[in-house]
Amino acid sequence: MPRFPVTTRGRSRSPMRRWGHSGPGARKDKFEMDMDFTAPKWNPSDLPKFDKNFYVEHPISAARPESEINSFRMEYKMTISGTDIPRPIMSFSELTLPDYITSVIMRNGWQKPTPIQAQGLPMALSGRDVVGIAQTGSGKTASFVIPALVHIAAQPRLQRGDGPICLIMVPTRELAQQVLEVAHQFATAAGYRTMCFYGGASRAPQLRELQRGAEICIATPGRLIDFIKGQRKLLSRVTYMVLDEADRMLDMGFEPQIRKIVAFVRPDRQTLMWSATWPREVQSLARDFLSNYIQVNIGSVALHANPNIHQIVEIVDEWNKEQRLIELLTMFGRCRCLIFAETKRKTDQITYTLRRRGFMVGAMHGDKQQRDREMTLANFKDGRVNILVATDVASRGLDIDDIEYVVNFDFPNQSEDYIHRIGRTARSNKKGTAYTFFTSKNMRQARDLIDILEEAGQEINPELYQMAGISNATRKSNYKRGGRNYGSHTNGYHDHYNGHHGWR
Repeated sequence: MPRFPVTTRGRSRSPMRRWGHSGPGARKDKFEMDMDFTAPKWNPSDLPKFDKNFYVEHPISAARPESEINSFRMEYKMTISGTDIPRPIMSFSELTLPDYITSVIMRNGWQKPTPIQAQGLPMALSGRDVVGIAQTGSGKTASFVIPALVHIAAQPRLQRGDGPICLIMVPTRELAQQVLEVAHQFATAAGYRTMCFYGGASRAPQLRELQRGAEICIATPGRLIDFIKGQRKLLSRVTYMVLDEADRMLDMGFEPQIRKIVAFVRPDRQTLMWSATWPREVQSLARDFLSNYIQVNIGSVALHANPNIHQIVEIVDEWNKEQRLIELLTMFGRCRCLIFAETKRKTDQITYTLRRRGFMVGAMHGDKQQRDREMTLANFKDGRVNILVATDVASRGLDIDDIEYVVNFDFPNQSEDYIHRIGRTARSNKKGTAYTFFTSKNMRQARDLIDILEEAGQEINPELYQMAGISNATRKSNYKRGGRNYGSHTNGYHDHYNGHHGWR
């Protein structure tokens, strides 16, 4: 296989302190931001060479007409940037993969690659540094786990005391466990081991995992940097590094920890960065950590709502929220529903009220014990409870299919959080519905919400326009630019209200 020359990357950029609060993960590990330990000084001539280009284009892929490729990319609003980018595949059979990988693909019933996999897999297998931008739930995990297994197979086997070959950093414990679930399937089939580190759980079992060693390490930044402190050479074998949900990690204030960690990984590694959005902060991280990277975007790189989500905004009084929620849940029946509340106290209050009304409901927030959080999540996944009430700790990274409804009981402080929340439904090209309770105290966010709704072609509550101070003339002008005419939704709100009339 072709070898890539050893290159160095600049690390001159100093850690940037983000404005606002730094998130629950960063608060918990604040002491680690101030740790005084120095990363190794990498000398390229001392680093053993390694293979990372494993992509051999299949004859079917090579013979595919450019017109067909362009049509495919246009259909999925796919854009690419960089040089020498491999063509997308249309079938997993177009990849030369070991039998143990194809057997897991078949066992999972994956008929064909998702759009991000179709382009991302050849890019990652080519050994290049890669940026992939796509919605959560679009199949990004397999896009970096499958190439990781191929990469590991080409490296010298781990010796006693060696750290991992593949490092996957994620923002939350929930996402860490979900990535582990996918990685473990492939790793077990290949005879490799996985380990998973995250905060909020006992260190002792994770430390035992670390001592046993594994080819794949999945970790949140706070807990990982804690282990690096005790084992400076933990990441010395890493040649394949993934930053998953990079935008969320920055939102949570993890940038200083990420920069510390990356400094302990050899600079000629292969790096893959995956994100739902492409803000300036993520672009800056890519420039610092990736070398001559190639990029694939599915859809717009701007933060936008999934068009498969039917968004319904109800103007309500604060005192009437609980009663309206009960009406909606009664209408939903046994459908799976995720409810977002602003505070931990409000989460517990809603949960208590719903349980008294006979609903099967669980609660998840930062004050819950890790064991309770995992049990609640398992019950929600398995259908033992069909309603989950959560704070924003659950708004990203939760990878649960078949959530039919999302309810924003409290509107979030930022529009970005609104999009992340409602993105828990309509995954894997399915349809979903998001209800949002909007009160007078949210008035200053009305214009931003209208922009999101118009961009997604949603019907808009006239009262929302009034709260935003938007006139009828302005509204008509906006719709001429591409919004959907009010009242023209093919699946009318009267159907969703099951008899309730008009806007509330």
